[in-house]
Amino acid sequence: MITVGLTGSIGMGKTVTAKMFQACGAAVFNADVAVHALYARGGAAVPILRAGLPDTIVNGAVDRAKLSEALAQNPLLFGVLESFIHPLVAQMRAAAMADAKSRGVKIFIDDVPLLFETGGDKRVDKTVVVTAPYAVQRDRVLARPNMSEDKFKSILARQMPDAEKRRRANFVVNSGAGLDAAREQVEKIVAQLLAAGETHDTTR
Repeated sequence: MITVGLTGSIGMGKTVTAKMFQACGAAVFNADVAVHALYARGGAAVPILRAGLPDTIVNGAVDRAKLSEALAQNPLLFGVLESFIHPLVAQMRAAAMADAKSRGVKIFIDDVPLLFETGGDKRVDKTVVVTAPYAVQRDRVLARPNMSEDKFKSILARQMPDAEKRRRANFVVNSGAGLDAAREQVEKIVAQLLAAGETHDTTR
């Protein structure tokens, strides 16, 4: 099974691209979805946040808006929080990967917003970066509910520049040209990955 790290800055179209890979038969593990599960009622992150930031817990779950406010007031808490959350996500990822492998899936997509920033590219075979022109990215992000120019800039400040991500990637998907063009790019990448996997298998 080939493991692929999928990433891209906010508003680049990563989520839609992940679904395209899934439609091509790949298994997809979404780190953001995993974090949502950890923050939900009964999630493993709830007691951790309750101990350190009790005001962020509402009705037994982590209130992401309140958590964002707390982190904005004290950015140093990001590192502390990540030191607890990342190992939990890693456990969920490992379980998803084992399940995909048992089902004979050929490509496993590790969908991680901060793939390069957290060193996640070192645990995968290949990396794919989703990109789009800045104007397209900005319009997409500012169209989201409760989003502002300042919040957008704050998020970008924590992410590696798009140009650097593209430089490091094995493959790049440009989502700025529309869904059909992006889908065609994804299908070509899948074909290349499968061909490389078959070559690798026959030389073992």
